[in-house]
Amino acid sequence: MTVPDASPLTIETLREPVVRHDPYPFYRTLRERAPVLWDSVRWQWVLTRHQDVMTALRSPALSAARMSSGDELPPGVPTAMALFARQLLFLDPPDHTRLRRLISKAFTPRMVEGLRPAITSLVDDLLDRALERGRMDVVDDLALTLPVDVIAEMLGVPRQDRGQLRAWSGSFGRLLDDEGMDEAAFFGAMTDLGEFVEYLSDLVEIRRRAPREDLISQLATVEEHGDQLSREELLANLVLVLAAGHLTTTHLLGNGVLALLRHPEQWRLLCGDPSVVPSAVQELLRYDSPVQRTDRLAVADVEIGGRQIRAGQSVVVMLGAANRDPEAFPDPDRLDLRRDDSHPLAFGHGIHTCLGMALARAEGEIAFGRLAARLPGLRLDEDGIVERDQSLVFRGLRHLPVRWD
Repeated sequence: MTVPDASPLTIETLREPVVRHDPYPFYRTLRERAPVLWDSVRWQWVLTRHQDVMTALRSPALSAARMSSGDELPPGVPTAMALFARQLLFLDPPDHTRLRRLISKAFTPRMVEGLRPAITSLVDDLLDRALERGRMDVVDDLALTLPVDVIAEMLGVPRQDRGQLRAWSGSFGRLLDDEGMDEAAFFGAMTDLGEFVEYLSDLVEIRRRAPREDLISQLATVEEHGDQLSREELLANLVLVLAAGHLTTTHLLGNGVLALLRHPEQWRLLCGDPSVVPSAVQELLRYDSPVQRTDRLAVADVEIGGRQIRAGQSVVVMLGAANRDPEAFPDPDRLDLRRDDSHPLAFGHGIHTCLGMALARAEGEIAFGRLAARLPGLRLDEDGIVERDQSLVFRGLRHLPVRWD
């Protein structure tokens, strides 16, 4: 195999604490010096331009089906690991087309719109509790709790089990971003995933015997021309819906509140003009994207950005970098809630655009709207510490302490 020209640039730089804290200057360097980079340290291609990222996400030469079936893994791991290979996120057509068509029958825009009153009630309840305390950690007290409660309501998960669901979905997220995990952490997360699947399997059987008006019941019975989801397909994608929906919304809310409080003129704009809320959510998704990257595997030779990618090579698609590309977003490092050209790639692009996009946006619109209406004096807690998560795939916060005047 002919190896492309090497470059001194590498995305290993993202592991450095300063760069992890703020990767956007490094992304700018990549776009300017090597927008289609052969990373000779990792033996991967890295794409950072908006147009190239869109091209990659649409290209049939770049496969999302890169997950192991589990056959070569140690005993006890394959059953859980094989779930990934059945999730929409890791499938290509025709399997992806079939599964998405079935799942989208239950996951409709009408259903999301019908959830808005319940989401508003959940947000107000969380803010009521924060007001009683007089201070809040946006991550612990709002961003982590809200999406789990919303999705649990959709799935019909009992309230007493939701704390455990949050822990399980966190383990799923760590497996999606397993670089740097030691063996003990990996097997611990796999054990959690196995427990997660067992719990959902029991719930599916209960719903099949006695269906309710919830998403599990709908997915368990959805049908098109006699085709239904298999048990394995159903469980795999229930895990994806719950975990991915939790993580993306959690990071949208945490990153978004931090960005607003660091740009007080934009926070005042949001507080003074509720009509800005929808465009604000789009801009916050662009400005500090909850999902920073996705990966593909070349299954055929393809040219992107003037560089030849060979079949068998791995491609890292940097969503976070694309969302700061000045060719797509003028003055991209400026937070502008009135930006009218903000169509970020935060939820992917093409056939793998996230099915939960409408739900995440609805949660964001309601949460930011209610925060602005009820806590216009919100500010960072000078006695607290803003702590970032360490993931390279997801970008979010572990803690965001705030107070209000």
